[in-house]
Amino acid sequence: MSISGTVPPAGASGEPKLTLYNGSTGTGRRVTVRDLALAKQRGERWPMLTAYDAMTAGVFDEAGIPVLLVGDSAADNHLGYSNTVPVTVEELITLSAAVVRGTSRSLIVADLPFGSYQSSPRQALETGTRFLKEAGVGAVKLEGGRRVVHQVEALVQAGIPVMAHIGLTPQSVNVLGGYRVQGRGDEEAERLLADAKALEAAGAFAVVLELVPAELAQRVTELLHIPTVGIGAGAGCDAQVQVWTDMAGMTPGNAPKHAKKYADMRGVLTEAARAYAKDVVSGAFPTAENSFH
Repeated sequence: MSISGTVPPAGASGEPKLTLYNGSTGTGRRVTVRDLALAKQRGERWPMLTAYDAMTAGVFDEAGIPVLLVGDSAADNHLGYSNTVPVTVEELITLSAAVVRGTSRSLIVADLPFGSYQSSPRQALETGTRFLKEAGVGAVKLEGGRRVVHQVEALVQAGIPVMAHIGLTPQSVNVLGGYRVQGRGDEEAERLLADAKALEAAGAFAVVLELVPAELAQRVTELLHIPTVGIGAGAGCDAQVQVWTDMAGMTPGNAPKHAKKYADMRGVLTEAARAYAKDVVSGAFPTAENSFH
């Protein structure tokens, strides 16, 4: 099976089965939304990470991560803001373009930041068009359920793939009353299910479920024909996304409950910086090998 989605009959070829995750780096093209749809049909799970610069994105691309999100989480994880609200279209276009330049295989999805799509479908289309034309991303993501259906429809009809995002929507954290689990209770659960179905009908190619009870996320996953991407939504989703600084141990303090720390990159960089400083102070660096004559 190739990443293009052509599935040979069982035993028809002696070639090993290739999967979406790290499945084919020599196809000469990027992962597409069609690849993700086919993975859903096969029941194949896949990972997604955020990325905000060319070098880090290149590492994840080389590692075989099929989808990278230039999230508005860049605001508080890369640009020093206190939350996601202040980040601008211009800032995210710059970061998205860098991620695109640093990769060759991953599908690059860019967040539409707060205030850049909510007012009208026309505003959403204008913003989404900028991300595709100026940054070269393959898709955009926006937050909200039925209230953004017309925005999703306008983008999709114009040829811009849309990843939706429901549950906890950080851009609306002030309205939601903080970072709390969404979809608890029958009424909230039915509202979230209705949002998910409406977004699928509007043409979204996937939907992120953030801080949603695992049982509800599994119901949504089974109901929809498009992939679900969980973050704090249990193991029943088709895919999982993490903020890369949480995953790699760069975020200071304790990682969020929904994250798993796979390395201590903050500790590694701290020790490297201290070792470098010590060598400079003592005169051990630079050596003759680092000097020119």
